[in-house]
Amino acid sequence: MSVFTAVSHSELEQFLRRYDVGDLVEHHGISTGVENTNYFVTTSQNNYVLTLFEHLNNQELPFYLDFMAFMSEHDVPSAHPIADTQGHYLRQVCGKPAALIQKLPGASILDPSAQNCYTLGQMLGKLHCVSKDFPQQRDNVCGPHWWRTTIQSLDPHLSAGELKLVHSEIEYQASFRNTHLPTGVIHADLFRDNVLFLGADITGMIDFYQACTDVLIYDLAISVNDWCSLDDGQLDNTKAQQMIAGYHAKRPLGDAEKQAWPVMLRAGALRFWLSRLRDLHFPREGEVTHTKNPAEYQNILTQRIEQHNHLNAHWPGDLIS
Repeated sequence: MSVFTAVSHSELEQFLRRYDVGDLVEHHGISTGVENTNYFVTTSQNNYVLTLFEHLNNQELPFYLDFMAFMSEHDVPSAHPIADTQGHYLRQVCGKPAALIQKLPGASILDPSAQNCYTLGQMLGKLHCVSKDFPQQRDNVCGPHWWRTTIQSLDPHLSAGELKLVHSEIEYQASFRNTHLPTGVIHADLFRDNVLFLGADITGMIDFYQACTDVLIYDLAISVNDWCSLDDGQLDNTKAQQMIAGYHAKRPLGDAEKQAWPVMLRAGALRFWLSRLRDLHFPREGEVTHTKNPAEYQNILTQRIEQHNHLNAHWPGDLIS
C-alpha cells in the first residue's frame, strides 16, 4: 500500500458525500505495499481505508470487492467494502477507480511465532473451504505467461547468473502439470503484512487484489515462503510444520498435493522474485512509495531448489497423519 495519487481534503470530502459515513475528520497516506494508493480515513462515524486502484479497471475490480464481501459475510475476517448510498462498492476519485473499505482492528506481526503460523494455516484453510462456494472466477494474471513476459522486459537489467536462474526455473515449472491438483479462488498474496492480529487471534486478512482461481496448495506455499523462511531463505521447519498442520485441520491435504509441495514452493518464490525485480527496475512515481528487496526471494528460490529432493522425501507436514 503506497501513495501514487495524492488526494486532497476537499477531493475526499466530495467523494464521501456519496456515502453515509459522516463527515471527514482527517486522512493520511499508507506507505507500505507496492500496488495501489491507500489512505487511512477518519470520519465523524468510524475509521476506514480508501484505496485508489492504479492498475485495475472498472471491469476487473468487482471480482475482488465481491470476493472480500463474500469472505466477510461467511465468517472469514476480511475487510468488507462499504457500499455508497446507491449500493455500489466502486466509485472514482482523482480519475482513478476507488473503494472505501472497512478498517479492521489489529496489527501485522512481522516476526510470527510457530503458534501464529498455525493460526494463519487454519484461517487460510477456512478461506479455501469457503471460497469453493464463491460463484465467480478469475485467471491468475501473474502465472506462467506473466513470468515469461516479465523476464523479457527485465532481461537487460539482470546479471548472467540471475537470468540463468530465472530461465532455468521457468523451464522447470513448464515441465510440471498441475491439472490434477484441487483449485479454487485463492488470496495469492497472504504475506505477514496482509494479516492483522489482536493478541493470538486473527482479526483480518487484507489486500485481496491478487486473488484469482488457481491451485489451492500454491496459496499455502506462498504464505509458507513468507512466514516460515529464515534470513538466508531456508525454511524454518517448525513454523512450516505448524502452518501446514493448521491448514490441514481445516482442509485436509491429499497425496497429490503433498507430492507437488516442493514445486509449489518454487513457483511461489519465482513469482514474487520477478515482481520485486520489476518494481525495482521499473519503479512508479508516487508521493510515498515502498519497494521490497528482490534479493530476499532470490535467496528463497535458490534454497527451495537446493532443498527440493529433501522436501520430496520428507514432507514437512510431519505433524499431520
